[in-house]
Amino acid sequence: MQLNSIEGRIIGCLLEKEVTTPEQYPLSLNALTLACNQKTSREPVMSLSETDVQAGLDSLNKKRLISEQSGFGSRVSKYKHRFCNTEFSDLQFTKAEFAIISLLLLRGPQTPGELRTRAGRLHDFTDIDEVESALSALSSRAKPVVKMLPREPGKRESRYTELFSEGSDELPVAEVSTTQRAVSQPNGELAERVAHLESEVTELKTQLAELRSLLE
Repeated sequence: MQLNSIEGRIIGCLLEKEVTTPEQYPLSLNALTLACNQKTSREPVMSLSETDVQAGLDSLNKKRLISEQSGFGSRVSKYKHRFCNTEFSDLQFTKAEFAIISLLLLRGPQTPGELRTRAGRLHDFTDIDEVESALSALSSRAKPVVKMLPREPGKRESRYTELFSEGSDELPVAEVSTTQRAVSQPNGELAERVAHLESEVTELKTQLAELRSLLE
């Protein structure tokens, strides 16, 4: 399985929203585009059009990694993943492993500490040992799906990356202000609170988009 950058972002968003906003899942094209372009919990921040996302969905559909469905009485198509933990996929993850793969697809390489801090509603890691145990399981599979990167100078922890979209093309990156970049990084309790509030606003926008789609 090899995903390009847009496909990886789409799968990451579908995994995340399946857990964090199950009442809004599957996602419409509009809601999925908003999720891909979130300014928080994404690295880098992207600027995708609905056309970009639709092209990614079409490609994923050909790979049988997503499915499309229409709700009763609605003309709006919605999308769900077939990437893992389904009868259609050989990939089966624990909740901890699922959270890690989702985060790596959405935010790129991260340390175990960053993964634990950022897991949020995806999974409540009890301690750093649980994160490292899940990473070890993912990296020691017959076909590893994560790997540890060389430790960066001056850093205490090594980062891990997923292997589904490694070496893929450049993401369409949005222009992000210095302030936004500071908030999007774990630079203390205040930054985390601001990031959490921005994430809630994004989810409210997603729900509003879903309501509008139902009225179309």
